[in-house]
Amino acid sequence: MAKLTLYGLDMSAPVRSVKLTLAALEKPFDYVIVNPLNMENRTEEYLKKNPQHTIPMLEDGDACIWDSHAINSYLVSKYGRDDSLYPKDYHRRCIVDQRLHYDSSTMYTGTLLSITKPLIFSGVKNIEKPKINAIADVYDLVETFLGDNNYIAGTNLTIADFSFVTTIGCLKIFLEPNPNKYPKIVAWLERMTKLPYYEEANGDGAAQLETFFKSLNFTTESS
Repeated sequence: MAKLTLYGLDMSAPVRSVKLTLAALEKPFDYVIVNPLNMENRTEEYLKKNPQHTIPMLEDGDACIWDSHAINSYLVSKYGRDDSLYPKDYHRRCIVDQRLHYDSSTMYTGTLLSITKPLIFSGVKNIEKPKINAIADVYDLVETFLGDNNYIAGTNLTIADFSFVTTIGCLKIFLEPNPNKYPKIVAWLERMTKLPYYEEANGDGAAQLETFFKSLNFTTESS
């Protein structure tokens, strides 16, 4: 069986969600650095494999898969010892899928990228108050998602937790969740850091990203 190859960059939250999944599955892989800031995702070779030119991308034999949510569900479905990370039960899987769609549509694309893309590519230095408010709106809903559960999609750890922890780790750079208002989020984040593979798969890259954004000396509107 061919060894898996993951293409990406540690500062990327979606890449780190895949690394968390691979670590949870104890699945070895080769790692190829692809830095979009250097246009390394636009080479002819890369575009042949992934015409959407995104990271992460997973290569598994002849199959090239992109989008972290698709990659993670593929990995668990194919290589998981059981279905705990991505349940086969229709209702439980539906809840995980809903969380993944919320991440891809609202948390990551709608909220995070609306802040980070102008900072990186347009030289914007000030983040408007409505964009910070949008992060608070995300936190409000995630607090509700958690409810009485320890994890994002229920009582067990799933790939939804991997997507959420990497995206929320980025949002925290711009708005730290208040433990008095969001005690469930804060407790869940602490719970995630206790995973034995967390630091290597996510913590280091998250720290790199925070250092990068803070070096841009951005400001946020107070009102």
